[in-house]
Parts: sequence; C-alpha cells; structure tokens
Amino acid sequence: MKIKRDSRIVAMGDIFYDLSDSYEKGLEHALEALGRGAEKVISERKYPLDNLELVKDVRKEFGEACAREYGYPANSLKLVGITGTNGKTTCTHIIYELLKRSGFKVARIGTMGVHYEDVDKDYDMTTPDADILQKEFYEMKKRGVEYVVMEVSAHAISQNRIEGLKFEVGVLTNITQDHLDYFGDMETYAKTKLSFFDKKYINSAVVNIDDKYALALFKEEKVPTIFYGIKNPADVFAVNVSSGINGSKFFCNLFDEVYDIKTKLFGDYNVMNVLACLSVCANLGLDMNRVCQELVNIEPVEGRFNVINIGGKSVIIDFAHTPDGLENVLSTAKKLAPKRLFCVFGCGGNRDVDKRHKMGKVAEKYCDYVCLTDDNPRQEDEMKIIKDIEKGMTKPHFVETDRAKAIKKVFNIMQSGDVMVVAGKGAEKYQIFGTQKVDYSDFDVVKRLLKKDKAKEEYGN
Repeated sequence: MKIKRDSRIVAMGDIFYDLSDSYEKGLEHALEALGRGAEKVISERKYPLDNLELVKDVRKEFGEACAREYGYPANSLKLVGITGTNGKTTCTHIIYELLKRSGFKVARIGTMGVHYEDVDKDYDMTTPDADILQKEFYEMKKRGVEYVVMEVSAHAISQNRIEGLKFEVGVLTNITQDHLDYFGDMETYAKTKLSFFDKKYINSAVVNIDDKYALALFKEEKVPTIFYGIKNPADVFAVNVSSGINGSKFFCNLFDEVYDIKTKLFGDYNVMNVLACLSVCANLGLDMNRVCQELVNIEPVEGRFNVINIGGKSVIIDFAHTPDGLENVLSTAKKLAPKRLFCVFGCGGNRDVDKRHKMGKVAEKYCDYVCLTDDNPRQEDEMKIIKDIEKGMTKPHFVETDRAKAIKKVFNIMQSGDVMVVAGKGAEKYQIFGTQKVDYSDFDVVKRLLKKDKAKEEYGN
C-alpha cells in the first residue's frame, strides 16, 4: 500500500499523510517519512518542505485515498452503523447474530474487534482508522461477506474515519456524557454524533426517540427514520416489560404488528437495545417472525451484565464506564432484589474528569457498599482519580486501588443473597499504568473465586 500514516513504516515511493495533533510532531514525522523515501507529504500544516501538498482536511483526504487505494470495497457491502454513548457493542452483536441466523454472511466491527467466519482480530479503537477499515472491507469482499455491522464512535465521525462510506442504515442508541476530555462539552459531542444522520453517510436511520438529543432529528429528519422507544410515541415500542434473573420479556409493537419477545438480556436499557435491533431488521426486510424466534437464543455480549453465581453470591461484570451506563446497570441489579448490593469501580485516567463525581453519586444512590479502585489510571495519579470520584459521595465507602484485591475483599465480606457489580472494564484483558499495558481481567479474578468456591464444596474446607 502506497498510503501511510505511520512514518516508521514508510517505504520508497509511499505517500505520507500527516495525521499528527501538533506542528512539532507532524514536522518530525514528515521528515522521517521523507528520509525513508516518501514521494510526498500531505498535511494541513505548512511545513518548510519541498515535497509537501497542502490540503484543507487531511483526515478527509486520507479516508478518500484509502477507499480509492482498495477499489472502494465497501460499495459491494451493505453497512449498518451504530453510534451512541452506550449500547453500541450490544446492538452490533445482536444485529450480527440475527443477520447470520437469517442466512447471510456477516462481519462485525467494534469494541470486540473484527469478526467474521474464522477471522478474529483485535484493534485498539472502537472504529479503526480508514486504512485499516478499507483493508478489512477489501478482505471481507473477497470472502463473500454481504453485511457489515459496525460501531461508529464519535471520534471516528469527528476524525473522518468513515469518509467515503455509505451505510444502509444508521442507528442512534443514546447520547449521554462521555469523552468530554476530547469534545469539550456535551453540545459538541452530541452535534458530532448527530452529524452521522445525514444522507451523506446513511440511506435511512433508526433512532431512540426517548433520548433528548434525538428530538433534533425528530424536528429535522434528513433521511427516512424509524423511531423506537418506551416513553414517547414511536414507530416501534415495547409494552408489558418484565425482567428477571433469566432475562427480559415484552410485547413489541412494530408498525402495528405485535410480537412476543423473549431475550436473555437484562434490564430496561437492553429492552431499548433490542427495540433498536428489531427496527434495523425490519428496515432491512428480514423475516420478523424468524428474527423474534431467534432472539431468545442470543447470549449477552461478554462483559455486558454477565452474571456469575458463586456459592449463593452473585457477581455481575459490566463495561459501564459513564454515569448513565453505571446507573443502568446498578438500577437493573437492584431490581434483582439482592440482600445487599455492592459495587467495585473506578474511572480511567487522562479522560473526562467531570463524569467522575457523577459516577460516585450514582454508585452510592443504588448500593449498600461501594469500593473505589483503579480502572486504567494511565498517566494520572490513582488517588487523584479516586478523590475526584469521592467529590460526588457523602456516604462511607471502601478504597482499594489494586483492582483484583478490591474484588476479593468485597467478595469475602459478601453473604448469600448479596450481589456485587464490577464495573468499568467488562471483557478488557488489560490495565494501563503510565504507558504500559499489564495483563488483567475482571473475569479471571472472578473465575479464580469460583474455582476456589468449588474446591471448598468438593473438599469441605
């Protein structure tokens, strides 16, 4: 490939695109690229270089160039894009499964990586950069993939990673606080997500009408839109919702056709996710009777409200890392009628500071006991992060910065009938300290507790 964004891997004759976030870094990388034989540097910045091509929007140019380099492979695929603060991964998973069970060859892109048939790859970003995306689309096309269901992050929209792509349908799950370290304020963050719902990117939309930011789309509908919800009048809605330890059930009214829905997913927020997925399937013309029958067989995503029972105690592992996400999980856990509800969570370093105290307030609102711990501290002091969380708390709580120890300590004081929610990391298999990734998994910690409990049962110790 002649197009490169990493100066370290530039080869003779390549074209280097400067996507750096500062003049100094950009010049350094441009000089390295030219030193390695780059034909030219494309940038928004006027560097003192001979082989420089100035453009207005380098990320847009990069996205278009990547699509062109691979022969516009996405044009042969039907794309479904899901954006929103919470619910992207779950909706991607459900739609992927429903399409596959309906007989289509499907690929999935998102937080859980790229997956189709025997292909399973991990990437650092929810929505990979344009060069990776276009390469993956090219490979998918060769393998006969028909549909691609992908998460579309706000960063990806802002940085033009989806430039040149056209989605059959775009989904808005919700817009709540996250990533304000990057976007600055909620208005900018919301505007970025809403900009996806334009005929430039999508042919049609599926939108959560219960979300206050979705009202902007309701008033200014730029593409044909299906609205779903529970609280407000909608094209697709749920009635008689009930949830328990085995999942949720409800009746779905889909354009005045009523379907009896049963799912293994917990909570009202997952009812909303299912409504979004049913709306997408109807939009794509799938057999809805078959779709509804298959829903009950779909397992929850790993790291999304996964319940593990250990000797009468229950541990719920969830990715919730925003105030809204944590409230959804804890309010759902509370409905399971635990004897006592515990929560172990922290907040990521070098990320949105303003959400920390809000998450502390949410945690003590629902829980009998809260333990604050590390998430991914990165370059921040772990105790400063915890003190930021504590600004929203007024009740006594625990602090144990070692995440594995925190889970074990809380588990040891739990009694039969108690529930512990371990929030923030979900299926992630690492912790970030400074710039180093260290192997770590909430699931591994809990599985060791489960193994120890089974050994006690077997040997009576």
